[in-house]
Amino acid sequence: MKQIVLTIPENKISFFMELVRNFKFIKIEQTADVNESEIIEGIRQGLKEVQLIEQGKMNATPLKDFLNEL
Repeated sequence: MKQIVLTIPENKISFFMELVRNFKFIKIEQTADVNESEIIEGIRQGLKEVQLIEQGKMNATPLKDFLNEL
């Protein structure tokens, strides 16, 4: 079996995946591809949480507890 790597524009990926899923001989494996927009969204979410913690609307996890979870 051979593997290929494709780069597909974000606005075309759903169409492409729907098309490829109809071929029974193709095995699809999702990769852990993190794009720039996902990273930026994660940072934005983190900043919102920091603001909520500073306003007292959200409780922070103590660093010791966080490290113990790891």
